[in-house]
Amino acid sequence: MFWPDLISKKLNIKYPIIQAPMFGVSTPEMVAASNKADCLGSLALADLSAEKSLELIHETRKLTDKPFAVNIFVHDIPEITDSLKEEFSKTKVFIEQFAKDNNIDVELPDLTDIKVNTYHELIDVIIEKNCKIVSYTFGNLDEKSIHKLKQNDVILIGTCTCVEEALMLEKSGIDIICVQGIEAGGHRGTFNTETIPQIGGLSLLSQVFDCVNVPLIYAGGIYNSKTLSAAKELGAQGFQVGSILLASQESALLKFEKERLKNVTEKDIMLTRSFSGRYARGIKNKYIEAIEDSEYILPYPYQNKLTNELRKVSKSLNNTDFVSIWVGQSIHDYSEHSTEDILKKLIKDCEL
Repeated sequence: MFWPDLISKKLNIKYPIIQAPMFGVSTPEMVAASNKADCLGSLALADLSAEKSLELIHETRKLTDKPFAVNIFVHDIPEITDSLKEEFSKTKVFIEQFAKDNNIDVELPDLTDIKVNTYHELIDVIIEKNCKIVSYTFGNLDEKSIHKLKQNDVILIGTCTCVEEALMLEKSGIDIICVQGIEAGGHRGTFNTETIPQIGGLSLLSQVFDCVNVPLIYAGGIYNSKTLSAAKELGAQGFQVGSILLASQESALLKFEKERLKNVTEKDIMLTRSFSGRYARGIKNKYIEAIEDSEYILPYPYQNKLTNELRKVSKSLNNTDFVSIWVGQSIHDYSEHSTEDILKKLIKDCEL
């Protein structure tokens, strides 16, 4: 038998393949399509409000009666100081002017307009809606939240990007650890926003496997049977895929963004803090080149909230130079078939 079954049994799925949450890309339709392929769909709640999260869970439940994970962000929220207020104002003015110089008229929010949500308000939502699988990133849940979720029989999947983080997750009683390699698309799951461990995924997976006794999911660079088999050989019992679904029918990316994917090259993909204040891997563009090494990057999530409107307006203009297109290092054909078909093909190729 090709597939390890420990995680499959734990998550009540046939194949231990997890659709990456990919906030801003995944949709309830993608979750349902992943479930149809007998894999685990992941609904990205990120740092949304309780009300919006309830709406998304309800929408997803209308499309699938199979289990799916909900994914939340567990980052620390920086204190609003006089220094942050000054930095925010300066960054807002600079980005608005830079956008205007590039024919984009946009009014970014003031700091007082920004609502920052903590994950704590989602814990009760998750329990109330009887969500039994929770994955999370950017840190670890606090002890009280872990206890509360465990009391309600919720399976917890934490994300690590180094051995130290994996050990912290194991010590806190997490059921499954997702090991995220540096090659993965999108945001790093790193606990620290300022410095990120730049460890190749397979090297990290092997080290984590040697150090913890918790079942491991591997995420980073999996796009075909060979890359999945390599992760399996090094100890992964689950496999998280994201970039192979970016251009799928159910992806929230727009047509012009999917077209940009088709033309991406190795030199185009980089790690950047320019859009969100946290390191994320995506396609280099004019905005990133101007902001990345500048003084105009606020701490997460304030940079992320500030630039949301810029990205929204740029999407409406089909402007690839001012949107964030997150993608991993494994360049491939970015199939536009359904998520279900893409995952079924991966499964079939692995079983040949």
